[in-house]
Amino acid sequence: MAGCTPVVTFCATALLALQAGGAWAQAGAACRAGGTVAEVNACAVQDFQAADTTLAVLYADVMRALAAHERPQLRQEHSAWLRERTTRCKQATRTTEQQPDGPRLYHECLTRETLQRRQGIMRWLSADTPAKP
Repeated sequence: MAGCTPVVTFCATALLALQAGGAWAQAGAACRAGGTVAEVNACAVQDFQAADTTLAVLYADVMRALAAHERPQLRQEHSAWLRERTTRCKQATRTTEQQPDGPRLYHECLTRETLQRRQGIMRWLSADTPAKP
């Protein structure tokens, strides 16, 4: 992925996740809103992939904008958030994971969490950055 030099590990992880998610979505049905359960599930996967890609680009941009001493703290915070996002969404959708629309519900949760994370990353560019006194 272009522009991933400062955060090679994160970008490589994001790329692998996108490739795996894309393969999963493509193995089923194409996205069609209001279509079959499989088609609607595919739309949810694509929405998550788009949100996740946007967040990965923002994260890389913020990492480049930060001072060197701030980067490790953001990297650590973001890695923890990624793990927590997955855990929260798995727990939130545990009862529906075996249902036909389980993938849609799980990916909608991931998308919501990912869109909310934007604020957490953006605060690193403001005066209330955790790494700044």
